[in-house]
Amino acid sequence: MKSAVSSLVRSNNSPISRTLLYHSSKPISQSPFFLSNIPKNLFNQRYQKLQFSPNSTSIMASLSKSEQAREPPALPLPSPPLTKAISFFFFCLFICFIVALIFKIGLCQLSVTPDKERNIKHARKAIEEAGQKGAQLVLLPEIWNSPYSNDSFPVYAEDIDAGGDASPSTAMLSEVASRLKITIVGGSIPERCGDKLYNTCCVFGTDGKLKAKHRKIHLFDIDIPGKITFMESKTLTAGETPTVVDTGVGRIGIGICYDIRFTELAMIYAARGAHLICYPGAFNMTTGPLHWELSQRARAMDNQLYVATCSPARDPGAGYVAWGHSTLVGPFGEVLATTEHEEDIIIAEIDYSILEQRRASLPFTKQRRGDLYKLVDIQRLNSH
Repeated sequence: MKSAVSSLVRSNNSPISRTLLYHSSKPISQSPFFLSNIPKNLFNQRYQKLQFSPNSTSIMASLSKSEQAREPPALPLPSPPLTKAISFFFFCLFICFIVALIFKIGLCQLSVTPDKERNIKHARKAIEEAGQKGAQLVLLPEIWNSPYSNDSFPVYAEDIDAGGDASPSTAMLSEVASRLKITIVGGSIPERCGDKLYNTCCVFGTDGKLKAKHRKIHLFDIDIPGKITFMESKTLTAGETPTVVDTGVGRIGIGICYDIRFTELAMIYAARGAHLICYPGAFNMTTGPLHWELSQRARAMDNQLYVATCSPARDPGAGYVAWGHSTLVGPFGEVLATTEHEEDIIIAEIDYSILEQRRASLPFTKQRRGDLYKLVDIQRLNSH
Protein backbone atom coordinates (compact mmCIF):
# COMPACT_ATOMS: atom_id res chain seq x y z
CA MET A 1 0.00 0.00 0.00
CA LYS A 2 2.76 2.43 0.98
CA SER A 3 4.77 1.94 -2.21
CA ALA A 4 1.70 2.13 -4.40
CA VAL A 5 0.56 5.39 -2.90
CA SER A 6 4.08 6.79 -3.05
CA SER A 7 4.32 6.04 -6.77
CA LEU A 8 1.19 8.08 -7.38
CA VAL A 9 2.20 10.98 -5.16
CA ARG A 10 5.44 11.37 -7.10
CA SER A 11 3.30 12.36 -10.10
CA ASN A 12 2.37 15.84 -8.90
CA ASN A 13 -0.05 16.56 -11.74
CA SER A 14 -2.12 13.42 -11.43
CA PRO A 15 -5.65 13.65 -10.05
CA ILE A 16 -4.71 11.03 -7.45
CA SER A 17 -1.73 13.02 -6.17
CA ARG A 18 -3.89 16.13 -5.87
CA THR A 19 -6.49 14.15 -3.94
CA LEU A 20 -3.89 12.63 -1.60
CA LEU A 21 -2.26 15.97 -0.93
CA TYR A 22 -5.59 17.65 -0.28
CA HIS A 23 -6.60 14.98 2.21
CA SER A 24 -3.13 14.30 3.62
CA SER A 25 -4.13 15.46 7.09
CA LYS A 26 -6.28 12.34 7.48
CA PRO A 27 -5.55 8.63 7.15
CA ILE A 28 -6.65 7.31 3.76
CA SER A 29 -9.40 5.26 5.35
CA GLN A 30 -10.84 8.44 6.88
CA SER A 31 -10.81 10.49 3.66
CA PRO A 32 -14.32 10.06 2.24
CA PHE A 33 -13.43 11.45 -1.16
CA PHE A 34 -10.37 9.31 -1.77
CA LEU A 35 -11.90 6.53 -3.86
CA SER A 36 -14.44 8.70 -5.60
CA ASN A 37 -11.80 11.10 -6.90
CA ILE A 38 -9.55 8.43 -8.40
CA PRO A 39 -10.29 7.77 -12.10
CA LYS A 40 -11.89 4.33 -12.28
CA ASN A 41 -9.65 3.05 -15.05
CA LEU A 42 -6.52 4.03 -13.15
CA PHE A 43 -7.87 2.57 -9.94
CA ASN A 44 -8.72 -0.70 -11.64
CA GLN A 45 -5.27 -0.93 -13.19
CA ARG A 46 -3.30 -0.31 -10.03
CA TYR A 47 -5.48 -0.94 -6.98
CA GLN A 48 -7.75 -3.88 -7.63
CA LYS A 49 -5.99 -5.85 -4.92
CA LEU A 50 -6.13 -3.15 -2.27
CA GLN A 51 -8.69 -3.81 0.44
CA PHE A 52 -10.24 -1.00 2.51
CA SER A 53 -11.80 -2.26 5.68
CA PRO A 54 -15.10 -0.55 6.52
CA ASN A 55 -14.17 -0.80 10.19
CA SER A 56 -10.68 0.71 9.85
CA THR A 57 -11.80 4.08 11.21
CA SER A 58 -13.19 2.58 14.40
CA ILE A 59 -10.16 0.34 14.79
CA MET A 60 -7.80 3.28 14.45
CA ALA A 61 -9.83 5.28 16.93
CA SER A 62 -9.61 2.49 19.49
CA LEU A 63 -5.88 2.10 18.97
CA SER A 64 -5.16 5.79 19.36
CA LYS A 65 -6.23 5.97 22.98
CA SER A 66 -3.74 8.06 24.88
CA GLU A 67 -3.39 5.57 27.72
CA GLN A 68 -1.90 3.04 25.30
CA ALA A 69 1.09 5.33 24.80
CA ARG A 70 2.36 4.26 28.24
CA GLU A 71 2.91 0.65 29.29
CA PRO A 72 1.90 0.03 31.98
CA PRO A 73 -0.65 2.89 31.88
CA ALA A 74 0.51 6.13 33.49
CA LEU A 75 -0.34 6.64 37.13
CA PRO A 76 -2.51 9.61 38.11
CA LEU A 77 -0.80 12.56 39.74
CA PRO A 78 -0.99 11.83 43.49
CA SER A 79 -2.53 14.28 45.90
CA PRO A 80 0.12 16.45 47.55
CA PRO A 81 0.91 15.30 51.09
CA LEU A 82 0.89 18.79 52.57
CA THR A 83 -1.75 21.47 52.25
CA LYS A 84 -1.92 25.10 53.13
CA ALA A 85 -5.37 26.67 53.17
CA ILE A 86 -5.66 30.26 52.03
CA SER A 87 -8.94 32.02 52.73
CA PHE A 88 -10.31 35.33 51.42
CA PHE A 89 -13.62 37.18 51.35
CA PHE A 90 -15.44 37.65 48.07
CA PHE A 91 -17.67 40.72 48.27
CA CYS A 92 -17.84 39.95 52.03
CA LEU A 93 -20.56 37.36 51.31
CA PHE A 94 -18.67 34.10 51.66
CA ILE A 95 -15.28 32.62 52.30
CA CYS A 96 -13.52 30.74 49.55
CA PHE A 97 -10.83 28.23 50.41
CA ILE A 98 -8.05 27.48 47.97
CA VAL A 99 -6.11 24.43 48.99
CA ALA A 100 -2.72 23.93 47.42
CA LEU A 101 0.64 22.55 48.29
CA ILE A 102 3.02 25.47 48.41
CA PHE A 103 6.45 25.01 49.91
CA LYS A 104 9.95 26.37 49.62
CA ILE A 105 12.89 24.56 48.06
CA GLY A 106 16.51 25.42 48.77
CA LEU A 107 19.20 24.87 46.11
CA CYS A 108 22.66 24.95 47.73
CA GLN A 109 25.31 25.74 45.11
CA LEU A 110 28.47 24.88 47.05
CA SER A 111 32.17 25.31 46.52
CA VAL A 112 34.02 21.99 46.69
CA THR A 113 37.62 21.53 47.87
CA PRO A 114 39.98 18.56 48.31
CA ASP A 115 39.26 18.77 52.07
CA LYS A 116 36.44 16.29 52.63
CA GLU A 117 35.85 17.22 56.27
CA ARG A 118 35.55 20.87 55.28
CA ASN A 119 33.12 19.98 52.49
CA ILE A 120 30.86 18.13 54.90
CA LYS A 121 30.86 20.97 57.44
CA HIS A 122 30.25 23.49 54.67
CA ALA A 123 27.29 21.52 53.31
CA ARG A 124 25.82 21.22 56.80
CA LYS A 125 26.00 24.99 57.26
CA ALA A 126 24.33 25.63 53.89
CA ILE A 127 21.50 23.21 54.63
CA GLU A 128 20.92 24.85 58.00
CA GLU A 129 20.83 28.27 56.38
CA ALA A 130 18.33 27.08 53.78
CA GLY A 131 16.21 25.61 56.57
CA GLN A 132 16.29 28.88 58.49
CA LYS A 133 15.00 30.61 55.37
CA GLY A 134 11.99 28.30 55.28
CA ALA A 135 13.09 25.57 52.88
CA GLN A 136 11.24 22.31 53.46
CA LEU A 137 13.18 20.58 50.68
CA VAL A 138 16.93 21.08 50.18
CA LEU A 139 18.91 19.94 47.15
CA LEU A 140 22.71 19.63 47.09
CA PRO A 141 25.09 19.44 44.09
CA GLU A 142 26.55 16.45 42.31
CA ILE A 143 29.77 15.16 43.97
CA TRP A 144 29.80 17.79 46.72
CA ASN A 145 32.14 16.01 49.13
CA SER A 146 34.93 15.30 46.64
CA PRO A 147 36.73 16.82 43.67
CA TYR A 148 35.12 15.68 40.43
CA SER A 149 37.77 13.39 38.97
CA ASN A 150 38.34 9.70 38.33
CA ASP A 151 41.38 9.85 40.61
CA SER A 152 39.30 11.23 43.49
CA PHE A 153 36.26 8.96 43.29
CA PRO A 154 37.94 5.87 44.84
CA VAL A 155 39.63 7.96 47.55
CA TYR A 156 36.49 9.83 48.69
CA ALA A 157 34.00 6.97 48.21
CA GLU A 158 31.85 5.92 51.17
CA ASP A 159 30.00 2.76 52.13
CA ILE A 160 26.50 4.22 52.33
CA ASP A 161 24.84 0.96 53.35
CA ALA A 162 27.21 0.59 56.31
CA GLY A 163 26.56 4.18 57.41
CA GLY A 164 28.07 5.79 60.50
CA ASP A 165 31.81 6.33 60.29
CA ALA A 166 31.88 4.47 56.96
CA SER A 167 29.75 7.24 55.45
CA PRO A 168 30.23 10.56 57.26
CA SER A 169 28.59 12.50 54.43
CA THR A 170 25.26 10.66 54.62
CA ALA A 171 25.43 10.53 58.43
CA MET A 172 25.48 14.33 58.39
CA LEU A 173 22.56 14.50 55.96
CA SER A 174 20.50 12.14 58.11
CA GLU A 175 21.19 14.08 61.30
CA VAL A 176 20.36 17.48 59.79
CA ALA A 177 17.19 16.22 58.08
CA SER A 178 15.94 14.79 61.38
CA ARG A 179 16.90 17.83 63.45
CA LEU A 180 15.41 20.40 61.06
CA LYS A 181 12.46 18.20 60.04
CA ILE A 182 13.13 18.75 56.33
CA THR A 183 13.54 16.55 53.28
CA ILE A 184 17.03 16.44 51.78
CA VAL A 185 17.91 15.30 48.28
CA GLY A 186 21.58 14.90 49.08
CA GLY A 187 23.20 15.73 45.76
CA SER A 188 25.57 12.89 45.05
CA ILE A 189 28.74 11.39 46.45
CA PRO A 190 31.02 8.54 45.32
CA GLU A 191 29.67 5.30 46.78
CA ARG A 192 31.64 2.12 47.35
CA CYS A 193 29.70 -1.14 47.28
CA GLY A 194 31.89 -4.24 47.24
CA ASP A 195 34.42 -3.78 44.46
CA LYS A 196 32.26 -1.26 42.56
CA LEU A 197 31.98 2.51 42.69
CA TYR A 198 28.81 4.48 41.95
CA ASN A 199 27.78 8.12 41.65
CA THR A 200 24.94 8.06 44.17
CA CYS A 201 22.20 10.38 45.40
CA CYS A 202 20.56 9.74 48.79
CA VAL A 203 17.17 11.10 49.82
CA PHE A 204 16.46 11.58 53.52
CA GLY A 205 13.03 12.18 55.03
CA THR A 206 12.05 14.46 57.88
CA ASP A 207 12.71 11.61 60.33
CA GLY A 208 16.31 11.33 59.14
CA LYS A 209 15.77 7.93 57.55
CA LEU A 210 17.11 7.04 54.11
CA LYS A 211 14.07 7.00 51.82
CA ALA A 212 15.78 6.30 48.49
CA LYS A 213 19.15 5.84 46.85
CA HIS A 214 19.67 6.63 43.16
CA ARG A 215 22.78 5.46 41.37
CA LYS A 216 23.55 7.48 38.25
CA ILE A 217 22.12 5.49 35.35
CA HIS A 218 23.82 7.20 32.40
CA LEU A 219 27.57 7.59 32.90
CA PHE A 220 29.24 10.75 31.67
CA ASP A 221 31.46 9.50 28.85
CA ILE A 222 32.11 12.26 26.31
CA ASP A 223 34.89 13.34 23.98
CA ILE A 224 34.61 16.76 22.34
CA PRO A 225 37.94 17.30 20.54
CA GLY A 226 39.77 20.37 21.69
CA LYS A 227 37.19 21.02 24.44
CA ILE A 228 36.63 18.27 27.00
CA THR A 229 37.13 14.54 27.43
CA PHE A 230 35.81 12.70 30.47
CA MET A 231 35.04 9.01 30.97
CA GLU A 232 33.20 8.21 34.19
CA SER A 233 33.11 4.57 33.16
CA LYS A 234 36.84 4.31 33.85
CA THR A 235 36.02 4.16 37.56
CA LEU A 236 32.24 4.19 38.03
CA THR A 237 29.55 1.59 37.43
CA ALA A 238 26.16 2.60 36.02
CA GLY A 239 23.05 2.26 38.16
CA GLU A 240 20.26 -0.04 37.06
CA THR A 241 17.11 1.46 38.57
CA PRO A 242 15.03 4.59 37.96
CA THR A 243 14.17 6.22 41.28
CA VAL A 244 10.87 7.78 42.33
CA VAL A 245 10.27 8.46 46.01
CA ASP A 246 7.26 9.70 47.97
CA THR A 247 8.28 12.36 50.46
CA GLY A 248 6.67 14.92 52.74
CA VAL A 249 6.90 17.40 49.85
CA GLY A 250 5.51 15.26 47.07
CA ARG A 251 6.56 12.50 44.71
CA ILE A 252 10.08 13.15 43.44
CA GLY A 253 12.02 11.55 40.59
CA ILE A 254 15.81 11.52 40.88
CA GLY A 255 18.43 11.86 38.15
CA ILE A 256 22.09 12.80 38.29
CA CYS A 257 23.62 15.23 35.79
CA TYR A 258 23.99 13.25 32.53
CA ASP A 259 20.70 11.49 33.31
CA ILE A 260 18.93 14.73 32.35
CA ARG A 261 19.88 14.26 28.69
CA PHE A 262 17.73 11.14 28.40
CA THR A 263 14.14 12.23 28.03
CA GLU A 264 12.89 8.66 28.41
CA LEU A 265 13.88 8.65 32.08
CA ALA A 266 11.96 11.86 32.74
CA MET A 267 8.98 10.44 30.84
CA ILE A 268 9.03 7.36 33.08
CA TYR A 269 9.06 9.58 36.16
CA ALA A 270 6.11 11.58 34.82
CA ALA A 271 4.23 8.35 34.08
CA ARG A 272 4.86 7.28 37.66
CA GLY A 273 3.17 10.43 38.92
CA ALA A 274 6.16 12.58 39.88
CA HIS A 275 5.47 16.19 40.84
CA LEU A 276 9.13 17.15 40.63
CA ILE A 277 12.40 15.81 39.25
CA CYS A 278 15.63 16.71 41.03
CA TYR A 279 18.88 16.61 39.10
CA PRO A 280 22.06 17.34 41.04
CA GLY A 281 24.52 18.00 38.23
CA ALA A 282 27.90 19.41 37.28
CA PHE A 283 27.73 20.46 33.65
CA ASN A 284 31.00 21.82 32.30
CA MET A 285 32.13 24.99 30.58
CA THR A 286 31.61 23.47 27.11
CA THR A 287 28.13 21.95 27.36
CA GLY A 288 26.86 24.10 30.23
CA PRO A 289 26.26 27.33 28.28
CA LEU A 290 24.50 25.42 25.49
CA HIS A 291 22.57 22.62 27.16
CA TRP A 292 22.15 23.11 30.92
CA GLU A 293 19.13 25.42 31.02
CA LEU A 294 17.78 24.04 27.73
CA SER A 295 17.69 20.47 29.07
CA GLN A 296 15.96 21.50 32.28
CA ARG A 297 13.28 23.50 30.51
CA ALA A 298 12.70 20.73 27.98
CA ARG A 299 12.27 18.02 30.64
CA ALA A 300 9.89 20.25 32.63
CA MET A 301 7.82 21.40 29.66
CA ASP A 302 7.54 18.02 27.92
CA ASN A 303 6.41 16.29 31.11
CA GLN A 304 4.53 19.20 32.70
CA LEU A 305 6.22 19.00 36.09
CA TYR A 306 8.80 20.89 38.11
CA VAL A 307 12.54 20.40 37.55
CA ALA A 308 15.16 21.45 40.09
CA THR A 309 18.91 21.31 39.49
CA CYS A 310 21.88 22.00 41.72
CA SER A 311 25.47 22.45 40.57
CA PRO A 312 28.72 22.95 42.43
CA ALA A 313 30.00 26.51 42.37
CA ARG A 314 32.60 27.24 39.71
CA ASP A 315 36.26 26.88 40.61
CA PRO A 316 38.41 28.04 37.65
CA GLY A 317 41.46 26.34 39.18
CA ALA A 318 39.86 22.89 39.45
CA GLY A 319 40.66 20.03 37.12
CA TYR A 320 36.97 19.90 36.19
CA VAL A 321 35.30 23.32 36.05
CA ALA A 322 31.55 23.33 36.73
CA TRP A 323 29.16 25.68 34.93
CA GLY A 324 27.05 26.47 38.01
CA HIS A 325 23.66 28.15 37.40
CA SER A 326 21.50 26.02 39.72
CA THR A 327 17.89 26.47 38.66
CA LEU A 328 14.21 25.79 39.37
CA VAL A 329 11.95 25.38 36.32
CA GLY A 330 8.14 25.28 36.33
CA PRO A 331 5.82 22.97 34.37
CA PHE A 332 5.44 25.46 31.52
CA GLY A 333 9.20 25.44 30.99
CA GLU A 334 9.56 28.79 32.72
CA VAL A 335 12.66 29.58 34.79
CA LEU A 336 11.36 30.41 38.26
CA ALA A 337 14.69 30.94 40.01
CA THR A 338 18.35 30.68 39.09
CA THR A 339 21.78 31.98 40.00
CA GLU A 340 25.18 32.59 38.42
CA HIS A 341 28.33 30.51 39.02
CA GLU A 342 29.39 31.64 42.49
CA GLU A 343 28.39 30.03 45.78
CA ASP A 344 24.76 30.74 46.52
CA ILE A 345 21.63 29.43 48.21
CA ILE A 346 18.46 29.84 46.16
CA ILE A 347 15.14 29.80 48.00
CA ALA A 348 12.08 29.49 45.76
CA GLU A 349 8.43 28.45 46.03
CA ILE A 350 6.87 25.40 44.43
CA ASP A 351 3.10 25.30 44.01
CA TYR A 352 1.80 21.91 42.89
CA SER A 353 -1.66 23.29 42.05
CA ILE A 354 -0.01 24.79 38.97
CA LEU A 355 0.59 21.29 37.61
CA GLU A 356 -3.11 20.61 37.08
CA GLN A 357 -3.64 24.07 35.60
CA ARG A 358 -0.89 23.56 33.03
CA ARG A 359 -2.08 20.07 32.17
CA ALA A 360 -5.62 21.34 31.66
CA SER A 361 -4.39 24.11 29.35
CA LEU A 362 -2.19 21.77 27.30
CA PRO A 363 -3.67 18.28 27.73
CA PHE A 364 -0.71 16.30 26.38
CA THR A 365 -1.62 13.23 28.39
CA LYS A 366 -4.98 12.98 26.61
CA GLN A 367 -3.56 13.62 23.15
CA ARG A 368 -0.84 11.01 22.85
CA ARG A 369 -1.09 8.52 19.98
CA GLY A 370 -0.81 5.06 21.45
CA ASP A 371 -1.35 3.62 17.99
CA LEU A 372 1.88 5.24 16.76
CA TYR A 373 4.31 5.12 19.69
CA LYS A 374 4.69 3.76 23.20
CA LEU A 375 6.92 4.25 26.23
CA VAL A 376 7.53 1.03 28.13
CA ASP A 377 8.55 1.22 31.79
CA ILE A 378 10.44 -2.07 32.04
CA GLN A 379 10.72 -2.03 35.83
CA ARG A 380 7.00 -1.46 36.40
CA LEU A 381 6.07 -3.92 33.69
CA ASN A 382 8.17 -6.68 35.25
CA SER A 383 6.74 -6.00 38.71
CA HIS A 384 3.17 -6.67 37.59
